[in-house]
Amino acid sequence: MLRIFSHRNLRLLYANIQTKISLIRSYYDLISEMKKFNDKKQFQNALKLFYQCEKSNHGMISGAAVSQALKSCTNMKDFQSGLILHQRYSSLIEKNKYSLSSLIHFYMQLGDVNHAQILFDKLKNKTVGIYGAMMKGYIKNNMAQKAIDIYFQITNPDEKNISLLFNACARIATDETLNLVKKVLSNLPDRYQNDEYILTTAFDVFIKSNDLSNAERIFSKLPQNTISYGNLMSAFNKTNQPQKIFELYEQMKINQIQLNPSVCVLLINACSALGIYSISKSVSEQIPKSYLDNIFINNALIDMWGKSGCVEKAKNIFDSLIQPDTIGYTSMINSYGLNGMGSKAIELFNKMPSKLILEETYVCVLNACSHSRLVEQAQKIFSNIENKTENICTTMVDCFSRSSLFEEAENIINIYESNHSPSPAMLMSLLSGARNKNDCYLAEKTFNRIEKHFPQLKNRFISASILLANVYASTGQIDKSLNVKKNLNQLSLKKPSGFSYTEVDGQTFRARDSSHPRFKEISNEIEKISKELLSYGHKYDSSCITRSLNENETVESVLCGHSERLAIAWNFVVNPNRSHIQITKNLRVCGDCHESTKLIAMIRQCEIIVRDANRIHHFHKNGQCSCNDCF
Repeated sequence: MLRIFSHRNLRLLYANIQTKISLIRSYYDLISEMKKFNDKKQFQNALKLFYQCEKSNHGMISGAAVSQALKSCTNMKDFQSGLILHQRYSSLIEKNKYSLSSLIHFYMQLGDVNHAQILFDKLKNKTVGIYGAMMKGYIKNNMAQKAIDIYFQITNPDEKNISLLFNACARIATDETLNLVKKVLSNLPDRYQNDEYILTTAFDVFIKSNDLSNAERIFSKLPQNTISYGNLMSAFNKTNQPQKIFELYEQMKINQIQLNPSVCVLLINACSALGIYSISKSVSEQIPKSYLDNIFINNALIDMWGKSGCVEKAKNIFDSLIQPDTIGYTSMINSYGLNGMGSKAIELFNKMPSKLILEETYVCVLNACSHSRLVEQAQKIFSNIENKTENICTTMVDCFSRSSLFEEAENIINIYESNHSPSPAMLMSLLSGARNKNDCYLAEKTFNRIEKHFPQLKNRFISASILLANVYASTGQIDKSLNVKKNLNQLSLKKPSGFSYTEVDGQTFRARDSSHPRFKEISNEIEKISKELLSYGHKYDSSCITRSLNENETVESVLCGHSERLAIAWNFVVNPNRSHIQITKNLRVCGDCHESTKLIAMIRQCEIIVRDANRIHHFHKNGQCSCNDCF
């Protein structure tokens, strides 16, 4: 009997084994082929293969094959097919955690959160993959907080769970989520310390939470490519740190990383922020010629040249555009306005197709009118605007206020406030006009309204207080002026420190800053310039000082310590015969610095361009300014 079993049954046993091996191969062949199709994004082909096998050999369908089919349905957004798969293979899916994870992912990605939640809640033993599918689904469906909450249910989260946690935190980007990410990062297992996915999502959190010091720290550990550089540049662009962008660009060149159009735009925007011609010229010459027909780059270049005080170059680029869009027209109009060419701005606005005109276009052309005192033209444009938004009304109030037409300005404010809450920007524009005219009654009335309606806006309150103090000082009410400043000190509120950037050696000067290594030479030059100004009859204006004088200070010494005065002096220290100086400062130029710079340009026969917070001043050798003293 043993011999009979050995010969007859052995052949049957062998045949059975071969059949099972063949079936196993078929299982894996089906899964492998479907995966290949899905990886190539040929989802329809993957699903077609599944259906063919389903009809010809239903026994070949495994949990892994169903997972691949669900993946195809998810990517094709074919909800009906996925639902049928769930109903047909529910018992098979429930036995396979991988398939269940795919099913949860399917429902989440197609927006059926409730169905996914029901499946998840039924599970007793949840894998990290299933938790991951839920987290990813919550994020997809704008429920980032639930993704964060569910993370804390995971006993041993893997790198994907951690990355998803950080992704959810990036969506919310609060101090709380930022601190959570820092805490999780500090406790990462050693095997995850340099995980690319974790670091990349942590980097995204730091960028979106404006924690750029930590973003820079993480950046050094990330793969160095155009995208990672662009992301960090974009963050510095939003926080107005152009120098950081240029530093990153230098790293890109060292690492031989190519520019793309998006990074080019960020570099150009950094040039716009600085507003220095020589830097703008250098960067523009490094943009690949193949990108110079890109509309986004051309629009950015128009803005850059306008903000660098070179309107002609901005116009050349604008004229080269076959069909300018809204941004192109608006950037060119703004370039004219910033540089005191209001008539040119209006002329271009009138040529602009009406369908392209948006709110920002109206704001720019009205602002151009305001800075050139073209009140009638501004009124005509304003009267034809159907939707008079807060920004548009604010610009018109500014236009009237600069020309001391306060009744007209208040009329716009009253009409606006009949249907809206008071606008701090409008009231500040009115107060600024009252300060220029030294109208004490209007300044007090407007300040009181700002204080009443916007006590929480500290920066507005500081600016309003300084303007009111200046009005008091200019009208001889010194005690009232000191009381306003004393009130600011008691509230621990300070005026932002002024700083000026100049192209010579890329120096930044802060008001009354004596830290420069060559400050002694700068100080001597300031004293020399001051003597020249006094000999030409200049009288220092004490009303431009917004604080009490300290011991050993004079009106002259304080005003000569303003940041642009230091920057101008530095230029002459480096080259006593300079014929061109360019400066960008963060605050509005004060009246005394404006008068002084006009005289310096004439005495030293040097063209001086100063871009302040509001506009660009071209101080000419004849002692005149392009703003015609409208600033």
